[in-house]
Amino acid sequence: MKDIIIIGGGPAALTAALYAGRAGLDALMLEKQYEGGQIVTTNEVENYPGFRSITGPELANTMYEHAKDFGSIMKYEEVIDIKIDGDIKKVVTGVNTYESKVIILSMGAKPKKIGIDREEELTGKGVSYCATCDGGFFRKKIVAVIGGGDTAVEDALHLSRIAEKVYVIVRRDSLRANKSAQKKLFETDNIEIIWNSGVTKLNGEERLSGIEIKNNKDGKIDNLEVNGVFVAIGSDPSSELVKDLVALDKNGYIIADESCKTNVDGIFAIGDIRTKEVRQVLTAAADGAVSIYGAEKYLINH
Repeated sequence: MKDIIIIGGGPAALTAALYAGRAGLDALMLEKQYEGGQIVTTNEVENYPGFRSITGPELANTMYEHAKDFGSIMKYEEVIDIKIDGDIKKVVTGVNTYESKVIILSMGAKPKKIGIDREEELTGKGVSYCATCDGGFFRKKIVAVIGGGDTAVEDALHLSRIAEKVYVIVRRDSLRANKSAQKKLFETDNIEIIWNSGVTKLNGEERLSGIEIKNNKDGKIDNLEVNGVFVAIGSDPSSELVKDLVALDKNGYIIADESCKTNVDGIFAIGDIRTKEVRQVLTAAADGAVSIYGAEKYLINH
């Protein structure tokens, strides 16, 4: 019987594990892939206090080692079911069943897809959702980034150091990214922004060879020859596992207040998977700390 089971291994989960260890609680992290979550795909993090500039993988590893210093344990097992038996929660993976008094949900989010023909077919063959993972395959080539937020701009800047040319396709007439990143983008010579446009078709047989884009204002259609396209249009919460267990909002995010409590006693939600205004590494880490405070109070009362 564990005090706490944390499902996920991103910054929120790692912070929760750290705080649980410091509080002397018996906590277990269950992660199906690798520690770090989406931050592992980030080339550079420059807005996390204490680190002027650090790569995503470096920050994730630092957090992981810090959590381990306080006795936290991570097992690489995929959770396939959660069952409630009174105050006892049972977490079922592909190989084990664990029991716990508290569950902290930290499954994060996954990249949102464009939703057009042949997207699945060409994924890994020119279509990517991770510039830092796949950018190296497009050295001295022509690529496009779809999106106008922080991730899209970061991806474009990263790719500009690798590719010959980077198009940024934005469906509006402005960017949503922070002003500092925008300034860098506008000052980079090999980046061209295509405003008020969306991708309507992926061209190519065995591999992507180009994209069709449509102007949202005048309906004009153009074709761009590109070797790769990187999709950065947001994320969808990975909440399928708990859709019948806890309350979700209309977009599939777990409804949890600032204390990270869900509508089920003893179950908390942290990080990108919960309803919140800002989804950043810093706010994820804050959720992790807050959830342990709530978990301690729950354990005392039960």
